[in-house]
Amino acid sequence: MKAVILAAGEGQRCKPLTLTRSKVMLFAANKPILEHVINALAHCGIIDIIIVVGYKKERIMDYFQDGVGLGVNITYVEQKGQLGTAHAIKKVAPHIDDEFIVLNGDNIVESGTISDILEGHSGDATVLTVTRDKTTGYGVVVSDKNRVLKIVEKPIEDLSHNVNTGIYIFKPDIFEYIEATSVSKYGEYAITDTIQAMIDAGKTISVVHSKSTWIDAVHSWDLLRSNASLLERCEKSVMDGTIEEGAVVKGNVIIGANTIIRSGSYIIGPVVIGKNCDIGPNAVILPSTTIGNNSTVESSVQIKNSIIMYDARIGAFSYISNSIIGSHNSIGSHFITQTGENLLLEINGVLHNAEKLGTVIGDGNVIQHRVLTEPGKMVATGCNVASGVIISKNLPRDSIML
Repeated sequence: MKAVILAAGEGQRCKPLTLTRSKVMLFAANKPILEHVINALAHCGIIDIIIVVGYKKERIMDYFQDGVGLGVNITYVEQKGQLGTAHAIKKVAPHIDDEFIVLNGDNIVESGTISDILEGHSGDATVLTVTRDKTTGYGVVVSDKNRVLKIVEKPIEDLSHNVNTGIYIFKPDIFEYIEATSVSKYGEYAITDTIQAMIDAGKTISVVHSKSTWIDAVHSWDLLRSNASLLERCEKSVMDGTIEEGAVVKGNVIIGANTIIRSGSYIIGPVVIGKNCDIGPNAVILPSTTIGNNSTVESSVQIKNSIIMYDARIGAFSYISNSIIGSHNSIGSHFITQTGENLLLEINGVLHNAEKLGTVIGDGNVIQHRVLTEPGKMVATGCNVASGVIISKNLPRDSIML
């Protein structure tokens, strides 16, 4: 069976991190979300993978190439216009001659999630669902036993708590139904409309319910939950780096090759630190933290429940909590992130709730010494922030703050 991974979208609600990469290339547990999806497929024996790319496609293709490094065979198909899921799936038609599985590249899954739908698949197509108490913003599946009656996108009424994961198994005849699919009220060709047309035509669409991992990082701050969930699954420590005398490492901690944990540092897992990093001395790294490759964390820095992406420099005596720091950032000493709870944050004119968040900083910024960020404030990319500044508002791309 071949797999089709939809990875063409931008991820508007994950800005500023998606200003320089697509959502599928956001990091959790030191790997892009898309890599977690590919690994789960490979674990289930599915190695022929078609990735539908679009926004920032070069970054995906450069990273994964032909997939050999992950033990899979990857073919790329471009969706130039973001016209919906049905339109994206239609693009792979020339590569499909049998049943195939479809997944979103921006949802974290495990091998058990995929094996659930593989084992439960029956009928003309299959939809995988998970249970969620809150279904706002999701499509829900209304079913009778194991047969789908209808899929309702973003319902106003409380119709069902079975959320559509966007994971399907289709036969090649799906392309005939896609050809007949009309534009939805949201201005796109939705595969859920195609499935509903199949139901109306008397086709049997089965539903499989999974209790395995399915995490949808809708907003940038959702990555913290995804990261923590993945780190909790670390079954053992891996110490490929060097731990100097006087440093303390407890719990499940992964330390990459050529990384140095300097004397006096204290690390308690679950924590992942990448390759070629320099940590400390006297740094404190607390649970649910990931530090990317080629990063430097200087003396007496404390980091907890945060994601530091690759090629980052964190200056001495800084405190980072519940935050995401993008790649290629240079941050001076005494950098402080304040954390807030139940924050209302505006994205594209719509208010969204962040249960707990410090800051989100995009790629390639220079932040000087003694800078404080107020809760929920975001820094885009290419910004330069002077010493002694309080970041009390979101900074757009290429800002200079004196």
